[in-house]
Amino acid sequence: MPKIVFIEKDGNRKEIDAPNGVSVMEIAHMYDVDLEGACGGSLACSTCHVIVDAAWFGKLGEPTEAEEDMLDLAFGLTHTSRLGCQIIMSDELDGLVVGLPNATRNMQS
Repeated sequence: MPKIVFIEKDGNRKEIDAPNGVSVMEIAHMYDVDLEGACGGSLACSTCHVIVDAAWFGKLGEPTEAEEDMLDLAFGLTHTSRLGCQIIMSDELDGLVVGLPNATRNMQS
């Protein structure tokens, strides 16, 4: 089973099993990683914003226009920012490293 490494807000590294076909956001929720995901992965918020390690960023597919629109609302946006709900784990992503931003911006009412 592939692994994912979350770099938590305090800098701690949390390496966990990441089942294929499951989003980074869902994996975070399964293992109590502090990644919000207020809209449940429906691309209606940016609270599952993660910062992908530069070594891994090029291995991800291109973000959709809808994801880019939501990323524009993310707090602490970087050039390797993605939404965790849009990154689906696979064997090719075994060892993926993502960081959690220091804050999120929840615009949902």
